[in-house]
Amino acid sequence: MEKVKILAIVGSLRKDSLNRQLALAAREAVGGRADFSLLSYDDVPLMNQDIEYPAPGAVSRVRGEVKAADGIWFFTPEYNHFFPGVLKNLIDWLSRPISKEQPQVLAGKPAAVSGITPGMSGTGIAQDHLITLISFLNMDVMNAPRLTVPNAMGQVDENGRLKLKGSYPFLKTQADDFISFIG
Repeated sequence: MEKVKILAIVGSLRKDSLNRQLALAAREAVGGRADFSLLSYDDVPLMNQDIEYPAPGAVSRVRGEVKAADGIWFFTPEYNHFFPGVLKNLIDWLSRPISKEQPQVLAGKPAAVSGITPGMSGTGIAQDHLITLISFLNMDVMNAPRLTVPNAMGQVDENGRLKLKGSYPFLKTQADDFISFIG
C-alpha cells in the first residue's frame, strides 16, 4: 500500500521560524507512516490577475505539489491576531482556477492546522481565520484536534531550537489523527 503524502505549508518564510521547526517536529511524529514534505514558496509573486494566465513558474510548481498531496498540514504563526500575509498570498494563488478547464487545487483536500507562538494566546485566533478561509475554499478541514502551542520560548534550547516538551504528545496525537483523517 502506498503511503499518504502530507504537504506542510508553513506560514512564515523565516528559515528558523518556530512554525517551521514545529512542522519538522510533526514530520518526526509522522515518522515512516507517510511521506511528509515542506512546501517552499518564497519565490511565489504577489497575486496579480495581470500575470495570472499563464501562471508564473513558481505558482505552477506549488500548485503541482499541492495537487499531488493527499493532505495539507498548515503551520501558522499569529501576526496581529491573523495569519501572515505570505500565507494569504499563497492561498490566493492556490484558490484560483488553473485554467478555464481545471479548477483550483485546494477543493476537497484534507487539511489540518497547527501553530506555535512566543505569546500566551497560542495561534488560536489566526487558526480560526485560516479555517474560515480554507473552509470557504472547500477544503476538508480536520477541526479536532487542532494544536496551539503558547509560550514557545519555554520549549526552545539556548540556540533557539524547538525542543517540544509537554506539547509533543498533543502534536503526536494530531499527527496520528491526521493520517487517519486522510486515509
